[in-house]
Amino acid sequence: MTLKIPTIAEIKEKLSLPKPWDSVVIFLLNILIAIPTFLILHQNLIELNWIYNLDRILLFILVIVVIQLLLRLLKTIIIICIALYLVALIYGTLFGNYGFYRVFEDYRFMIYAMSENPYPQDLIVAKLLPFPNKSKIINAVDFTNPKVRNFALYATTKHFRDVKGFHENRKMIQCFAVFKEIKNNWNYVNDPKGREYIAYASESLQHFSGDCDDHAVLMAACIKAIGGTPRIIHTGGHLYPEMLIGNNSDLETAIYLIKEVLFVNESKNKDIHYHIDERGNIWLNLDYTAKYPGGPFMKEEILGALTL
Repeated sequence: MTLKIPTIAEIKEKLSLPKPWDSVVIFLLNILIAIPTFLILHQNLIELNWIYNLDRILLFILVIVVIQLLLRLLKTIIIICIALYLVALIYGTLFGNYGFYRVFEDYRFMIYAMSENPYPQDLIVAKLLPFPNKSKIINAVDFTNPKVRNFALYATTKHFRDVKGFHENRKMIQCFAVFKEIKNNWNYVNDPKGREYIAYASESLQHFSGDCDDHAVLMAACIKAIGGTPRIIHTGGHLYPEMLIGNNSDLETAIYLIKEVLFVNESKNKDIHYHIDERGNIWLNLDYTAKYPGGPFMKEEILGALTL
C-alpha cells in the first residue's frame, strides 16, 4: 500500500470555501482585520485635521480596499487566515497584549473622539520667559507631605472608585478624582494687597482657599502625589495647572472618560481644551475656572511653563 501525497492544487482545493461563502467570509474577515489595522495607523500617523475627519475616513477606506485585495489573493487558504487572526487575538487577550477587548475599547474611544470637537492649542514657543517665583512654587508643591498624599488618596476613594472597565486608565481617572474634589471645595481669596503670597499645598488643605497660584500649587502637588505629571502655566497675571495626558490615543481615552463617564453633565455640549507642546505631548487644562478637566482656558497666552 503506497501513501499518496496530495498535490498543492489538491491542498488548496480542500482549504478553499465554496461560493458564495468565500466572498462572505472574506468580507467579514476584512472588517475584523481592518478595524485594528486602522486603529494602529490612526494612532501613529499625523492627523491632517481635514473637515469632518475626511483624512481618517479616506484612510479607513484605503485600509479596507488593500486588505480586500490581499484576501482575494489568499482566498484559497482563507481558513488558515481566519485561524491565524483568531489565534493572534486570543493570545493577546490571554497574555495582556492587544486582544479582543483592546480592539473594542480603542475603536469606541476613537469613534467618540472623532465625533467630538476638542479645542487644541499648539504650544510652540521659541523661548519662554523666566518663571516668576519659580523656587518658591517648587518648594510649595510639597507632594511628599503626608497631608497632601493622604488628601489625594482620600479623593481617589471618594470619586470614581466604582468605575469599571478602565483598569489601564486608573491613574488618569484618579487624577480626575483629585480635580473634582479640589474643584468642589475651592474658595477663591485674594492675596494681601501689594504682596504675592504663595501657600504650600499642605497649607491650602486647611481651608481650601487662596488665589490662582495657590490653587495651581495644590492641584499640581496632589496629582504628583499619586503618580501624575503636572505642570503650572504662567500667563502674566494668572497661574493655572495642567496635567500630562500623553499622545493622541490617550487624548481619545480622556475625552471619552470626561464626556461619557466621569463629567457627563459638566461637559455636555462643551469642548475639551488642551495644549500640545513642542514634543507632541498633550496637556489638559485644570484651571480653577474649569468645571471639568479640559474646560475653557481663562487666558491662552503662555509666557512660562513649569513642569513638576
